[in-house]
Amino acid sequence: MPLSPELTKSIIDAVASNFTNELSFIQKAIQYGGQRGEESTIQEEIYAQYKSRGYKTTKLDMDHEALSKQYGAGKISAKHSKAPVIVGVLEPTSPTAGGKSLILNGHIDVVPTGPAELWTHDPYSGVVEGDWLYGRGGADMRAGNVANMFALDALRSIGKRPASKVIIQSVPEEESTGNGTMATHIAGYTADAVLIPEPTNEQLIRANVGVIWFQVAVAGRPVHVLKATEGSNAIESIWKIIGGLKELEKEMNAQKKGRMHFEELEHPINLNVAMIEGGDWASSVPAWCKIDCRVALFPGVRAEEVAAQIEEAIRKVAATDSFLRDAPPKITWNGFFAEGYVLEPGSDAEETLKIAHKTACNTELLSCTMPAYLDTRIFSLFQKIPALCYGPIGENIHGFDERVNVRSVQRVTAAIALFIAEWCGLEDSN
Repeated sequence: MPLSPELTKSIIDAVASNFTNELSFIQKAIQYGGQRGEESTIQEEIYAQYKSRGYKTTKLDMDHEALSKQYGAGKISAKHSKAPVIVGVLEPTSPTAGGKSLILNGHIDVVPTGPAELWTHDPYSGVVEGDWLYGRGGADMRAGNVANMFALDALRSIGKRPASKVIIQSVPEEESTGNGTMATHIAGYTADAVLIPEPTNEQLIRANVGVIWFQVAVAGRPVHVLKATEGSNAIESIWKIIGGLKELEKEMNAQKKGRMHFEELEHPINLNVAMIEGGDWASSVPAWCKIDCRVALFPGVRAEEVAAQIEEAIRKVAATDSFLRDAPPKITWNGFFAEGYVLEPGSDAEETLKIAHKTACNTELLSCTMPAYLDTRIFSLFQKIPALCYGPIGENIHGFDERVNVRSVQRVTAAIALFIAEWCGLEDSN
């Protein structure tokens, strides 16, 4: 049964009346900072917040052995975060017939800031100017993570609670392996649907690429620069390998033809050479060089298939170089090893979100393709449940002056609260 106009209004009003507190907590979350491996402090804060709200709250460690055996998990490296996953479970007191269970998931990890002097404000300031909240991770996605919690708060403030189980999750490692959310899957947390409020500009993600991270290391033959022709320059060898990888990128993008959701995108598959290190001395031919890369893959394409293509592309380059033939480049898979997904239209969860969005935002819910990694793929591919990625308007994500639209956060929080009320049903809180 649809929500009554009176109940709908009371939920939207409850979000609005508590939005000052929500905005302050998003600012606080940004100010915690915390690069990869440094998320434990803010996760302790999230744990305390869940506990204070009466959720059955758990700190879940990412079991490296279990993850190493799980297909689709990211590759473990020395940089992998040891911060816990925080899971809160809100059980109904008297389950209502027809109500469905729900996971609310959000990641807490953020990407590096880059040079602070290129930001208008300190990257962890959380400053508000006009209708924008600035700071690393504000859009991607501490605002969405906090919105999950405050959507449930809005229901409690009007004396209601979900009439079906709600599992709320705050996870690290979304930006590098996906292993935080994968750990919740391994632990058995599942529901009838999941909602993840990534910064999607108030649209629903219809399709999403997979992602692989890898490193290529090359050795050289060091000599004094006066005898450069007798050595082998590792950095120049890496240039050749980058050229081969870019040719592979072209081939992969050519395969977009006939792929629904991707054919109209100009360049859906991006191979990013993201980091490079090499050499020890300006007057020595460099003996070593390594690059760290990221490449996307279309839904339905297996990560192993793309990994094999990468290996072959590098092998072909090495075969043309007299030194690399005898000293082959070393390839290390060191993060994401993930496949993409497509959200098939027509699920009850999507129809429920359409109504909630239209009510909160006064617009029809649009969908789009996102050629980047999303944890929604874990629920879609491994749990086979409707995986809704839908969140606020954000700009400069992973760039300088990252920001999230304040009014959009309020609208999305209201949409989440309305979605919970309709999807899970409501009962009176004690």
